[in-house]
Amino acid sequence: MKFSGRTVRHELKYYIDERDYFHLRKSMQMIAEQDPHMEENGYLVSSVYFDDMYRSALEEKRAGVPFRKKYRLRCYNQEDKLIRLECKRKYGDYTAKESVEIERNEYDALLKGSCDFLLYKNAPGKELYALSRTHLLKPVITVEYLREAYIFKTGNVRITFDKDISFSVGECDIFSDRYSVHRALEQGIIVMEVKFDEFLPGAARQMLCSVTADKCAISKYVMCSNEKRRYL
Repeated sequence: MKFSGRTVRHELKYYIDERDYFHLRKSMQMIAEQDPHMEENGYLVSSVYFDDMYRSALEEKRAGVPFRKKYRLRCYNQEDKLIRLECKRKYGDYTAKESVEIERNEYDALLKGSCDFLLYKNAPGKELYALSRTHLLKPVITVEYLREAYIFKTGNVRITFDKDISFSVGECDIFSDRYSVHRALEQGIIVMEVKFDEFLPGAARQMLCSVTADKCAISKYVMCSNEKRRYL
């Protein structure tokens, strides 16, 4: 499905407990394919989020603004061989994501506030450059979690379980010696996300019927920002 020239997807999110998690995980292992990049217990996702001095992205999410976007740097397993600059857009009930790969030295430059090189990147690089100059966007928090991911090729469905969601305390730089994180959710609470294109295949839909939790408007950026404010 297209919206404003971009491919958009459905995205459903749930808070689940360990009982639901183990039940759903067992079902996933039987009826879905494991993400090829996943190790036995998943892979570590680290995302450095950008916002302006007014925390506009944070406040727009809290207010339920239907059309919004946020920018982040993302890497996996705390390795610098693959770093992406991403823009995630929200169009009511749909989402779209654009990304561009950057080098480690470019990541370091962005963390230090230097972004001129983004002029030579595709979107969302040029967009972040403009917003950094006009709205003073800068890195504000790093969100980290262990992700377990499964795939249904029919319907292009991706179901993920995000565990041990944490946020940076002080330093945002994932590769810094001073980087440390603090847990955002109590032990045993997991975020399940379901992303798909036009429809959910029957097996995935039937599996979701067993979920005891209600669908929620979950944002890890907001969750971790709230917890960081209380923590500090």
